[in-house]
Amino acid sequence: MFKLFQSIFRPGADKLGTYPEDLIARAIGRAIDGTDPRLRAVSGHKKRLRPAVIHAIDHVVELVDKLPPPLVMNRRNYGADAELRAYFASADHMNEVLSRDAELRQWQKTHDGLVAERVLGLLIMEPRERNVLGMAIEGDQLRHDVAQVTVGFNKHRVVDPTAVEDDTRRLLKRRAFDHLLTLALVRFADIQGERADLEQERGLMRGKLAALRAGGWGFGDDGGGETDEASADPRALQQRIREIDAQLGALGTGLLESHLDILVDVLARAEENLRAERVTLCVDRQGVKQAQASEMAPEITLATLHNSVGRSVVVRLIRIERADLPPPPDFLREAQRFLG
Repeated sequence: MFKLFQSIFRPGADKLGTYPEDLIARAIGRAIDGTDPRLRAVSGHKKRLRPAVIHAIDHVVELVDKLPPPLVMNRRNYGADAELRAYFASADHMNEVLSRDAELRQWQKTHDGLVAERVLGLLIMEPRERNVLGMAIEGDQLRHDVAQVTVGFNKHRVVDPTAVEDDTRRLLKRRAFDHLLTLALVRFADIQGERADLEQERGLMRGKLAALRAGGWGFGDDGGGETDEASADPRALQQRIREIDAQLGALGTGLLESHLDILVDVLARAEENLRAERVTLCVDRQGVKQAQASEMAPEITLATLHNSVGRSVVVRLIRIERADLPPPPDFLREAQRFLG
């Protein structure tokens, strides 16, 4: 049975190029179940998928293994770390983001979250640049209305929190592999044809894609609308996917060869469908981009993920000690303050 939240990667079995057969078999099975379970009816589907799946595993393992060590997040480090200052407007803003993060709060209620000394996860953000007119010192004169570019980040969220860095990295490998499957589903839903039941099939594919996104498959919205992943009921999502797969099973099989071709193509070209880019940036404490690094605008390196449907996010492994975790927001108190 397809398990939405189960990882194909196991401890000690996720090193680049040294995969046990059971990992490859699990990955092939997940590629099918995560897209169109009817593909099992296609003759030779495992043989056709195997090299593409191994290539995709190679890609996601290398992508995650290259992420730098976690960035320590706390108030003390905020003033000294240029990355934190770039990502958050203030230390209070940083703590507010953490206190309101639904997935992080949910993990803190689990057994691991209750006893862990620290939490590790992946911080995901959307970069934004704005052209503005500001002030700048040129020589010994203060000039106004100087064209500048400000850099900021929004839509912060934390995914795959665990108490151990290796566990978070394994979950991120699953997330990256699953993200490729959602990209295949996007292409499934875009297939054009003349069959009477094609529109129903495309609708089911879109429904499955929405359910997988709601279950946290990927690194954010990929053009299909915003989804509050952490608030989604896992059991309801699992049931919804089972219902969609059952309805797909009752339809014709005329598109299965096309679906298999698409899935093989997406996985075989994993590095084109999900790629990482390291970008250097010099930004001062006011968030203004500078041409050169200086004491007031140190250079930082951003890890940016791009996918084949035009989505880009900045990602950063983070570590937070238990003592530095802000308490969850008191919504009752906030409501009372708002109402006066």
